[in-house]
Amino acid sequence: QVQLVESGGDLVQPGGSLRLSCAASGSIFSINAMGWYRQAPGKQRELVAAITSGGSTNYADSVKGRFTISRDNAKNTVYLQMSSLKPEDTAVYYCNAVTGMVDYWGQGTQVTVSS
Repeated sequence: QVQLVESGGDLVQPGGSLRLSCAASGSIFSINAMGWYRQAPGKQRELVAAITSGGSTNYADSVKGRFTISRDNAKNTVYLQMSSLKPEDTAVYYCNAVTGMVDYWGQGTQVTVSS
């Protein structure tokens, strides 16, 4: 079992920045990759960014150049640094951990970009 706890969601103005954190606990040795997804009202959940255990990253086209995913292995934490935020980035952001058998999800954290 893997437990994921997200934090950092907030209300921010367009053009602003925010950093999300996802702390993993439990069977973290089984995690192959971690990522951030988001789901806006009335839309499907979509991948925002992911990072593998080897450090490879990938991003959705809509966030490339604005968002950065990183991890701190000592803290078992993955971060999503978001800058130049746009109203269309408004969504609930979910942390995801991929193991060989099961995907795990956090409870989500709300990001609202509005003036």
